[in-house]
Formats: sequence, C-alpha cells, structure tokens
Amino acid sequence: MLKLIELTPDLEAAYEDYVSEWKDCDEEIIPRGSAKGTIPYKHFLRELNEAKTDHVRKQGWVPATLYFLTDEKNRLYGALQLRHELNPFLSGFGGHIGYGIRPSERRKGYAAKMLALALDKARALHLKRVLLTCDKNNTGSAKTIINNGGVLENEVDHSERTTQRYWIDL
Repeated sequence: MLKLIELTPDLEAAYEDYVSEWKDCDEEIIPRGSAKGTIPYKHFLRELNEAKTDHVRKQGWVPATLYFLTDEKNRLYGALQLRHELNPFLSGFGGHIGYGIRPSERRKGYAAKMLALALDKARALHLKRVLLTCDKNNTGSAKTIINNGGVLENEVDHSERTTQRYWIDL
C-alpha cells in the first residue's frame, strides 16, 4: 500500500538510497527541495520542519511540506513538495506542487498515485484549486496532471523552455 509520508529519523538509510540513485543516473533530484546537499540528515529534517512555517518567508519562499511516496517496506519511490500558497514566481513557473520519481521507478504509475494523494493533502490545507506546471516537452508529467483533473490554462515562454500551467479544482 502506497502512502505519502514526511521523512523521519528512522528513514535516513531509505533516503540515502533514494538520493544515491539520482546521483548514479547523473540527474538533478526533483523536486530540488528533496535534496539535502552536504548537511547532516538530522539538520535536513530540521530544515524541512522549518520550511512548513512562516520562517521561510525571510528567504523569499512560501511555506511548503515535502512528502515522499513510500510502501510498507519504506522504499521511497518519489518526492513531492506541496507549497501552501503561491508567490509571483510560483504562479508563473513552479505551481503549488512539484514532484519527481526516482529513475528506476518511472513509467509505472507512481507519479499519478503520488499526485492523487497530494491533492488530498492540498484539500486538508483548505486550498480550493492547485496550480501545477511542467515543461511542454515533458509529456509524461502533462499526462499525470491531466489524469488527475488538470486543465491547461496557458503556456508561458521562457528563454530556455515553454512552461505549461495546469489548474486542478479541488
């Protein structure tokens, strides 16, 4: 049974396994908020807890919660960052939800399941609708969003890419 969880101290090995797969595939971990960098794991957990509070506004960010899709064996399949609100940057480029699936588990339906579970978390935050964005060339992500009720509002051209903006009514 798959569920969304927040990281806890006992999941350090599962987290390190998750991150090492991204590194082994020479890919940037998505969402970026799921990468702890060089800090110790316990400090990363502290940062994640702080990220859910107004404290992050000092850095120009909005409160957000990082979830991982896991099973009963604590394997981490993907990560999802649920932003509690939008700022101007997120309105145009990032949206309420950013997610990524570990390379070996893609194209197996995990992204769609993770997004469906995240919509329940968004409802619990009393959001009425959520914005999701993806690169126009990322057809897999677009299908995941559409299959979860996403309606394309528009496309925004940036110098390096075209961003599709989808809304999901909750």
